[in-house]
Amino acid sequence: MSNDAATAIPAVDGPQGPAQEQPVHGLGASLPPADARAKTEGTFPYASDLWAEGLLWAAVLRSPHAHARVLSIDTSAAAEMPGVRVVVTHADVPGEATYGRTVADRPVFASDLVRHHGEAIAAVAADHPDTARLAAAAIAVEYELLDPVTDPEKAFAAPPLHPDGNLIRHIPLRYGDPDAAGEVVVEGLYRIGRQDPAPIGAEAGLAVPRPDGGVDIYTASTDPHTDRDLAAACFGLSPEQVKVVVTGVPGATGDREDPGFQIPLGLLALRTGCPVKLAATREESFLGHPHRHPTLLRYRHHADAEGRLVKVEAQILLDAGAYAEASSESLAAAVAFACGPYVVPHAFVEGWAVRTNNPPSGHVRGEGAMQVCAAYEAQMDKLAARLGVDPAELRLRNALATGDILPTGQTVTCPAPVAELLQAVRDFPLPALPKDAPEDDWLLPGGPEGAGEPGAVRRGVGYALGMVHMLGAEGTDEVSTATVKVHDGIATVICAAVETGQGFSTLARQIVQDTLGIDEVHVASVDTDQPPAGPATHGRHTWVSGGAVERAAKMVRTQLLQPLAHKFGMSTELLQITDGKITSYDGVLSTTVMEALEGKELWATAQCRPHPTEPLDEAGQGDAFVGLAFCAIRAVVDVDIELGSVRVVEMAVAQDVGRVLNPAQLATRIEAGVTQGVGAALTENLRTARGLVRHPDLTGYALPTSLDAPDIRIVKLVEERDVVAPFGAKAASAVPVVTSPAAVASAVRSATGRPVNRLPIRPQAAVAAP
Repeated sequence: MSNDAATAIPAVDGPQGPAQEQPVHGLGASLPPADARAKTEGTFPYASDLWAEGLLWAAVLRSPHAHARVLSIDTSAAAEMPGVRVVVTHADVPGEATYGRTVADRPVFASDLVRHHGEAIAAVAADHPDTARLAAAAIAVEYELLDPVTDPEKAFAAPPLHPDGNLIRHIPLRYGDPDAAGEVVVEGLYRIGRQDPAPIGAEAGLAVPRPDGGVDIYTASTDPHTDRDLAAACFGLSPEQVKVVVTGVPGATGDREDPGFQIPLGLLALRTGCPVKLAATREESFLGHPHRHPTLLRYRHHADAEGRLVKVEAQILLDAGAYAEASSESLAAAVAFACGPYVVPHAFVEGWAVRTNNPPSGHVRGEGAMQVCAAYEAQMDKLAARLGVDPAELRLRNALATGDILPTGQTVTCPAPVAELLQAVRDFPLPALPKDAPEDDWLLPGGPEGAGEPGAVRRGVGYALGMVHMLGAEGTDEVSTATVKVHDGIATVICAAVETGQGFSTLARQIVQDTLGIDEVHVASVDTDQPPAGPATHGRHTWVSGGAVERAAKMVRTQLLQPLAHKFGMSTELLQITDGKITSYDGVLSTTVMEALEGKELWATAQCRPHPTEPLDEAGQGDAFVGLAFCAIRAVVDVDIELGSVRVVEMAVAQDVGRVLNPAQLATRIEAGVTQGVGAALTENLRTARGLVRHPDLTGYALPTSLDAPDIRIVKLVEERDVVAPFGAKAASAVPVVTSPAAVASAVRSATGRPVNRLPIRPQAAVAAP
């Protein structure tokens, strides 16, 4: 990453004209995160740091098998160990035995069958963490090994792995004329690997029993109200008897949405009557939380002689792992966006999500959209090569725009500056070749000490266009509630939107500063005593929770201005708040916000609920999405065509952002998304053998480091506001994750002449074609 990438934000163009000088506070300012100092000084309240008097430690016994019948569980040896307080299994779950965010198909503890490697069998609470782990290991489980179903294509004919069957969802999309055909046809088969979200910091929690028979759970939840409701059902309690308190979240990209971590923890606290703490090892994290869906994709593109798309045919198969998780939502995104941000008059897509005995799949940034982007962009490269057309030019000829219709039949009503984004990255100057800058060290793809020779290195340039949906889809009731209070000149925001690193807490402060002219704004910590705000996915909190904060702040603003307006015989609309001052349109009234607030305590609560969507019908048709966001990336790579090693030199990014609310924060989100996508393109793949996770650690699972991160050039941010979104802003971090793997693969194709049909890219796929 370039040293100046985080600060060199380009001018933002749009209907409002060129960008103005940044304000020092409020919307449009690069306000630093409120928790930045605590995180850098080591005082941030992570869940793994929590403590309570009389604390016990928990450990979970997990299955060493991917598929097995549980014949018996003997906990006697563990229960008799000194220091062990309780051992619990499926027989000790007092309420619902299964849970799930969309389908309650996942057991708290396996009872009769184990369906994936690492599935929870039992849990222990003891007075020392080592004792708890030793006791868990002492639980004797007798298994009858069963053949695991690990190939999703074989899951259709395999015996049912679950009472609900192996097929989770099938979406057949039908749009246009099935007999339409183009003059040029290209086909491809593509495979996308299993990316782990690799959360920063340990997954940990503390459960504290309450005198009323309930329990308080302290953990880094990203959707506390859903976690509370699922846990309460398993505990046999009412939701009011369970409270989830959100501790500091180190960062999350969907990886902290599995309540299977909190449920055993709370159950142990209720059984022992003592506080219980659980801190997962990295291995347990790899085995327990959901990953990106491995996906198999078959494509056939039809085009005319000029390269304009006529028809797209596709088959998409998502490996959901053992349980449903978010597979239905991921499949809907994959099918809906299977043709990409291109105009396609005829489309026929079959999508399936199936159960296997592989590790569970679920929410990871850009789920569904990332996998199909890699495939349809590979098809566009093939089509360009077949026609002898420049790959960027081919994409421009087919680019989607506002007013066009998606293959789901939904009209694109939001800004869709796809062609403008692509032109921006195409026209951006290419980085210098090493021979043109001899003062720079030649960095081989293997790094400064790479084993290759400079003469074997080829440079490639590739392009990709990506799209994602914002908020929930297919009829999800999106709503968030926020309260803004002002007392003694200090504002407080109360909203259950969890700060996961996406910047909501900073945005909430900026909204109140902008609306009320108050500099000192605090955001309250989150727990389930507050009204729900929903999960931290798909840019929800910028839109829905930010919208709720804005509405509440405007209601407080009216309360503040009404007495002044009444005194001077005018409406509140004729008063404005600027730089902490209240002035009237005619200059008669001029006072400070602090003076107007003196002796007052004001507050208001508001909700934000976007316009409704609808489920896709039996032909894959429907207005399923509230809004869309787009991105274009040009990747430049150096490939050692003898060794197959790849170095990403530069990623030029142009993105449709709606409105820049915090320039520095936006740049950071884009850079992080691009880097996560580079990992998916080159190194990240949680490998399995017959369903068993190989090397579930950060030695065997290769995350990109700072040395792997390329120069990221944010060359253009198109600020064309979405009129239905609060502030007009769009989700920022998911779409570069979706687009960057496809761009890297495109650049490797350019350098080597090979098809590159698999992500992450294997060395043998990056060796030049003979």
